[in-house]
Amino acid sequence: MKFGAVSLAEAEGGILAHSLRQGDVRLRKGRVLSSDDITQLQRAGVAEVVVALLGAQDVEENAAALRVASALVDGSGDDVELTKPFTGRVNVIATSPGIARIEAEAINALNAVDPMITCATVAPMNRMEKGGLLATIKIISYAVDEAALERAEAAARRPSGAIDVTTAQLKSACLIVTETGAEPDKGKGVSAVEARLTALGATLSEVITVPHRGAALADALRTATADLVLILTASATSDPVDVAPQALRDVGGQVDRFGMPVDPGNLLFVGKLNGRPVIGLPGCARSPALNGADWVLERVVCGTPVSSDDIAAMGVGGLLKEIPQRPQPRRG
Repeated sequence: MKFGAVSLAEAEGGILAHSLRQGDVRLRKGRVLSSDDITQLQRAGVAEVVVALLGAQDVEENAAALRVASALVDGSGDDVELTKPFTGRVNVIATSPGIARIEAEAINALNAVDPMITCATVAPMNRMEKGGLLATIKIISYAVDEAALERAEAAARRPSGAIDVTTAQLKSACLIVTETGAEPDKGKGVSAVEARLTALGATLSEVITVPHRGAALADALRTATADLVLILTASATSDPVDVAPQALRDVGGQVDRFGMPVDPGNLLFVGKLNGRPVIGLPGCARSPALNGADWVLERVVCGTPVSSDDIAAMGVGGLLKEIPQRPQPRRG
């Protein structure tokens, strides 16, 4: 591609690099100059213009962006779609709620091919709403070389697509709420949890309220039939053998991890009961604000296993915005 100032005699078919105003002539950048445009510019007294002139091996920006974007989602499911290319940009849009599946290796390899060929994505595991922006592919220059474009396409392709949405695999959840009689607003916590599940495409199918005692909680765990069991206790779980985790063990379940290096969200535990995942929610889950429980809940609902090592690795970036209503804020 040749870029720079050329005489009007050479400019026809070139892409105008800068918007131009001269007398009555108004031409926007990115316009492919026609013979009529050249005539108007001559009449207006313009001698030269700055244009991009494509060579035989150059691929125009919109066509190039679409090819790269298509390579990135080749093999992905029906939960993503591409926008029409415009000014060298194509966006990847989520068509279903869930969490982002991003193959970072593919994105990094693509971005290493040519600085003019770029892709920016949301973070892996980012929660997506229907219509949310997953990625944007931008060709910076007005055209790129065919050979570079082919290398970028090859780097972007993965058997199951490099960009996708992992949707809800667990469709129903039971929330067990314990109470002591001193809770200010129990319904607020239920609503916050239900909103999280709804945003992922899952349903809060049952809410069971029991006293904050081990035997009562164990009975509720035995009767829960949903795909996922959530526990929200009136009193914060502060030890691995506290009421909620011990009740899970008492009914034959297991606790895989208590505590997480994410704040707010430290007092979370995860386990299993009869093959179904169980999440003991921290008290901050009563707020709709982002907390560590969101990161675990989103993955579990979407069928992505969360191990103790996975939770341990959440500490970097795990210092989240403080929730004002916490009874013990970071700063007094």
